This record gives sequence, structure tokens and C-alpha cells, in this order.
Amino acid sequence: MLLLLLLLINVSQHALAVVVEVYEGERSVLLPCQFSSFIPEDPTVMWTRSDLHPKSVHLQRDEDDLRGQNQRYSGRTSMNPDALNSGNFSLTLRTPIKTDSSNYTCSISDGREELRLTDIQLQVKDQQMEVEVEKGSESVILPCKTKPDLPEDTTVEWTHSDQELVMVHVFSNRSDHLKNQDNLYCGRTKMNKDLLRTGDLSLTLKYPTERDSGEYICTIYRDKDILRQKVVLHHVRKRFPSWATALLFLLVLLVVSGGLLFHFRHYFMSVYQVEVKSGVESVQLPCKTTIRLPEDAKVEWKDGSIYDRKVHVYENGSDQPEEQHEDYRGRTEMKRSLLRPGDLSLTLKYPTDEDTNTYTCTVYSKEGNILLKKDVVLIFRDYAEVKPEDSEVEDVKLPCKTTLHLPEDAKVEWKEGGNRKVHVYENGSDQPEEQHQDYRDRTQMNEDLLQSGDLSLTLKYPTNGDTKTYICTVYSREGNILMKKQVKLKVRVCQRGAKEGDESVLVPFKTSQNLPEDAEVEWVRYNPKKTIHVYKNGSDQPEEQDQVYRDRTKMNEDLLRTGDLSLTLKHPTERDSGGYRCVVYGKIWRGKTVLLRVEGLGSNKESRDIRNRSSCIDLTPLSA
Repeated sequence: MLLLLLLLINVSQHALAVVVEVYEGERSVLLPCQFSSFIPEDPTVMWTRSDLHPKSVHLQRDEDDLRGQNQRYSGRTSMNPDALNSGNFSLTLRTPIKTDSSNYTCSISDGREELRLTDIQLQVKDQQMEVEVEKGSESVILPCKTKPDLPEDTTVEWTHSDQELVMVHVFSNRSDHLKNQDNLYCGRTKMNKDLLRTGDLSLTLKYPTERDSGEYICTIYRDKDILRQKVVLHHVRKRFPSWATALLFLLVLLVVSGGLLFHFRHYFMSVYQVEVKSGVESVQLPCKTTIRLPEDAKVEWKDGSIYDRKVHVYENGSDQPEEQHEDYRGRTEMKRSLLRPGDLSLTLKYPTDEDTNTYTCTVYSKEGNILLKKDVVLIFRDYAEVKPEDSEVEDVKLPCKTTLHLPEDAKVEWKEGGNRKVHVYENGSDQPEEQHQDYRDRTQMNEDLLQSGDLSLTLKYPTNGDTKTYICTVYSREGNILMKKQVKLKVRVCQRGAKEGDESVLVPFKTSQNLPEDAEVEWVRYNPKKTIHVYKNGSDQPEEQDQVYRDRTKMNEDLLRTGDLSLTLKHPTERDSGGYRCVVYGKIWRGKTVLLRVEGLGSNKESRDIRNRSSCIDLTPLSA
């Protein structure tokens, strides 16, 4: 009772109703419920809906228990398997329908008392806004409005649902956050500056094409509420009314008779889209015209960054490199005598994903008037494939290849998303002293990598903790980026199956050999937390074990030298099912989580086959 009283004091502020909106027909909706206090013994997490009988929507103890679930939710709900470990009790409801609109309650119980944690008001809506845009339009506005004077910590996410959900634009902490923006939308989106005050969260999409058609979701995270508005964008053929036909006829007459179109051609803007992959030596940004330009014209290429950086300048019959931004120095080139043929295209050398942007080619007269203006959208696309033939592999290769001729003094650096160095190659050899300790003795690259162009990295003993984005970057001696590529690696949590009556089950974990002699190895289990096995100071420490595991666990004798930290659990029972985590402490750090499932004696044949379906490594390729 005292524990529950402490829980009540700690979470009472979270018991206010939270509004969650979703559109009917969406794949799923998440009902949030977070818990950061003490978890009682033998806990049960319950999701209920009081206006139904039975009121149970979802229940989880050691695992899901759906025997008393209301049938209208059958097969449509799920929670994280490690919910009681992480404190994330959120519920995923699949294929929401309008009759799901109601109030939901998230509670926790110790079998004697029940504590309400969160109330969620779910609203399943069927309305959506339709927006049409004509082909060739410079921009289109996707509307999204809510009440004004939003809190400063409001977050707004615009996403596009095509074959998969992609991020279009993010506004958070009073500014745009475009790090996770899909390359297709880079430099093409804009939101109002005072959107928190006005409540106008509309998105401006520049240079829309048919590829942009489809469903857009504006998601508003306001306090603890999650609000959504759907906008469907349709592309239509450009309507050409009769008055426009007449106007065009007059314009043709003007061109033929006096060539007056020369003074108006800056109103006609062309938008190109160019895609490029990593490893190519250069890419051309096209800009051509059939109009004869004056010899004293100035040509200026700029990028679409907020700093309006100059990419290349041509004036007085020659290039002007001193006006370039330093990021483009030595990387751009235009044709000689470019004004006569009217080919103002720009060659950009050694393109990387950081060059994804909208580039503008502008031609000025001697007086500073705009004679021509064209935009080119550069999209950096690449795909990394990680497909091991065997799910039990002990290493995985992160691909990075190039056809560029790399200088002998080039530096190759692999980093992970947290900016930690995974592997460094410089001055003709590896530089292990620059690696982060988590990757020591776990990485390898080819010996002749600069000559072959194969800069792929072999990562040994991958675990779920290695699920990250890895970046391969090649630098010149001066520190300029010659090439850059991203690889996203996903490693699933290892799963092991057993059955009551088995003599033992092996919970696997292998890592690099010759670990430090002072390394400590600890196997623990959550829900609730129990110490399973401890190895330190060169021997097992049975006095630190939870009594449930006394005389039931075993590890290899020479584990630090071999790197085989697997745990043998004797006489497994159903109560042993759950998440097991092994952590290595000391000069280096290693970690791995294994989900163990032990079936009871009364299980059918299909469940008994779980031992044959056990899988420890599943490496999934993701687009870079």
C-alpha cells in the first residue's frame, strides 16, 4: 500500500486526459502511456474502455494475456514485449475505425490495488482536405490550422504516406529541424515564422511534381495531446483558358515583330530534378537557353540554403573563384565561352548527400536586371544492401564502394550516428587508437582499399545495440570531402526458445576475443530486475546471484580470452521467459539483449517447434 501511495504521488500529474486524433483507414495509432517510477512485484498493465463490456482492451503481465479481451479488439492491439522493463506501456491499435473513438485508461496493478496512470481520449476522424495543384506551379500550400498561441514546446511533423511513411518537415523548439527530412523534400519546404502565435501550421511545398501526389499528415504534439490533420494532394493538368490562348498569340506576334520577349523571359522559370548516387566523380546541373546573351552578362549559381551561398560566379568573361563559398572551392566548372552557345550548365565534382539542395542559375545584365533564372533540384540517393546468407553470422559488411581515383594520402573515416569513430584509415594503415572503445577489435577493412575503391567495413559480432546509421567519409589531405555515404543497419533482438523438461538452454553472446583481464561480465533479467550471473576478478560470484538462479547457471571458464560470454541456464521453466541482458564493464563496453521463451509441457506441436525457429541475428537492409 505504501508503494502504491508513492506511485500515486509520482504520477498524479500524468493522469490528465490526453487527446489523440487519427484518421479512419490509417494503419495504426499509438496511445501513449509512460511510467518512470517503481514497478511493484508481479505487476499487471491494463488498458480498458469503461463504456464496453467486457472493458478490457489489452492486458500484459510477463507477456500479453488477452483471454478477457473485448472481441472488437481481437488481433488489433499490441504492446512492447519489454514494456515492464522500459516503462513504456503505450498501446498500438491497428486499423482504427470510427467506433474506436472513446476514452481509454492505462493502469497498473499489483494484484491488490489498481493505479490509474493515463486517460486517453481517442478521436477517429473521417474528414480530410483535398488540394489540387497544376503541373508546373512554383509552389502549393498544404493547409493545417489549429487554435492560436500554442505552447513553445509544441512540435509539428509533416509526413507523406507513399509506399512508406517519409518525413517532409519538422518544426520543434521554435525552429525547423530538417536532419531527418527525406532527400526528396530538401530545400523545397517552408512553414510560417509565427506559426505558434497564429496556429497556422500550413506547409508550403515548392516545385510540386506528380511524384508529390498523395496523403500528407500534419501531426501536432501539443502538451500531451497528439492532433492530426490529413491533406490529400492531387496533380491536375494545367487549365488553359481562352483568354490565355489569345494572350499567347499576342506574345508570339511580339517576339516575331520586335523580340520584346528578351525583356520578359526572366518570368519563365524552368525547374529540373537531377538524381545522383555516391561514388560518381561529378554531376551536371543543367541550365540552357536559346537566347543570345550579351557579352557583359553575369552568371551566378547559388544554393538554396538559408545563407544563400554562392556556388559559382562567371563575370567579365571568366570565373570568379574568390566569390565562391569555401564549400564549393575547386569543385565547380562551367564551359568556356558559355554565353555564345547559351549553355550555362554547372558541373559539380565529388557530390555527397550534403549537396542535396535546390540550385539557382541567374543571369544578370550589366545594369543588374535579371535576364534568366532557372532552378535545379539535386537529390542524393543511394541504397545500401546488407543481406547475410545465414542468420547466425558473426559479422556483417557495411558496403561503401566508389569508382573515383582516390589519392594515396586520402583518409577514410567510418562514424556512427552518435558521431563516435568506428574505424579510421590514414597514412596507409588503420588507426585503432582513434576508434571508440565499443568498436575495438570488432572492425576490419580491405588492405588495398584506396586502389580498389572498396571502402566497405566489416563489423564483427553485431548485436541489437549496433542498430544505427553509419557514415563512410573520404577526406583529401587538405580535409576536403571527396566522398560520403550512409548505411543504415538494423539488428533484431536475439530470440531463443526452449521447453520445460529440457536439461538446459544456451542464452548466446559472442564478442571480440582477449577482453581485458579486469573486465566484469553481468547477466541480468528485468521484470522485475534480477541478477542472473556475475563474473569478475577472474571467477564467478555466486553470492551476487538472485536465489532463483543459484546453482542453475554456468559460463565458460576461459570466457574473456575466447569472447564467448554465453550463459547456460539449467532446467528452464515458463517463469524463466523474458528479456536477458549481458553487459561487459571495464575499459571496454559490450552489451546484448536476448529474449528467452520457454514453453510449458502442455504446449502443442507447433509451439514445441520454437527451438527450431530460434533466431539470433536478423540484418535488415535499409535505404541510405
